[in-house]
Amino acid sequence: MDTGSASAFERMGTLGVEEEFYVVDGDGRPTSGSDQLVYGDREPPEPLAGRIDHELFKSVIETQTPLIDDPGSVHDHVSAVREALVEHAESYDFRVAGAGLHPAAVWRDLDHAEKPRYRSQLDRIQYPQHRNTTAGLHVHVGVDDADKATWIANRVRWVLPPLLALSANSPFWNGFDTGLASARAKVFENLPNTGMPGHFSDFAAYDAFERRMVEHGSIEDRGELWFDVRPHTGHGTVEVRTPDAQSDPEVVCAFVEYVHALVVDLAERYEDESDPAAGDAGVGGAGGPDHAGGLRRELLDENKWRAMRHGRGASFVDRDGDSVVDLPTVVDRECDRLDVEGLRFLLERESGASRQRRIREERGIDALCRDLLIDEHGV
Repeated sequence: MDTGSASAFERMGTLGVEEEFYVVDGDGRPTSGSDQLVYGDREPPEPLAGRIDHELFKSVIETQTPLIDDPGSVHDHVSAVREALVEHAESYDFRVAGAGLHPAAVWRDLDHAEKPRYRSQLDRIQYPQHRNTTAGLHVHVGVDDADKATWIANRVRWVLPPLLALSANSPFWNGFDTGLASARAKVFENLPNTGMPGHFSDFAAYDAFERRMVEHGSIEDRGELWFDVRPHTGHGTVEVRTPDAQSDPEVVCAFVEYVHALVVDLAERYEDESDPAAGDAGVGGAGGPDHAGGLRRELLDENKWRAMRHGRGASFVDRDGDSVVDLPTVVDRECDRLDVEGLRFLLERESGASRQRRIREERGIDALCRDLLIDEHGV
């Protein structure tokens, strides 16, 4: 049974960044290239060696940074992995693009991976997985206690919709404008075990759920619990999986800065609680300012829908369940509270969704495909 363990949660504050990219041809159009990049006769250059894998479609590839001990070195690690990927792809005459959905991807025309794990998912899930051409950004922060990680994941949930709104970079799917800022989030939510997770009282409750899902045949391994945040029982981290994939590494680093600061702050709050579990009573109520577990999941889902639909223009049901707050207020509140600036950087720049629409309108789809190439953004 492929499930994790509480013993995996050993280190506090470490980081890992997983990015999903599109393998594209010289014109920037998605193409089947993951087999060559992962299984080809050329070893990927460091630090990519052993940290590259394909995804469901042969046109999507995933990279991982090494374990990062120093948060100040995130930019160096992210850039090094991207540079290695571009170099490796170029050796096979491929290029690499970053977006939540590729605007020129038509899922019926793309090849699925032949890896047994993915063939099993296609057979089991059928249509929703057959069209899952999505690419995301996943941030892992190490936590040194399993109950603490579960407590943190509960509270992280409220900020996930604002993070999605800031990351929204997928207005086009299957060649048409969806009217959404993040169509990736909606396409991905068609899969089972995705979206906003429920509240778990402690790690034992999460572990029991994970094991039952495997035992009942709902999933084949823990990796198929694709929630927007989860205690990762293999890596011993809190994994935030909300953002769309990005072409610009500066955007990635801004998200990593915030997620790391948020998880570390919540870990300190957990340590200060005499009885952390006591704050989780009354899950259906409003809760205090730092008590995302107290907001009904239906309202968290509403907030996520607002982010998907409106992106930067979204407003959100606040933690108290009674008021509404706009995205700039959330950004200012979080940046001031955690002494970070990356979210302000994201808010001030043109959003990915707006940029994609503008470039396609002004210069056409060919120019948009070129703009998504990661080597056009300093990798």
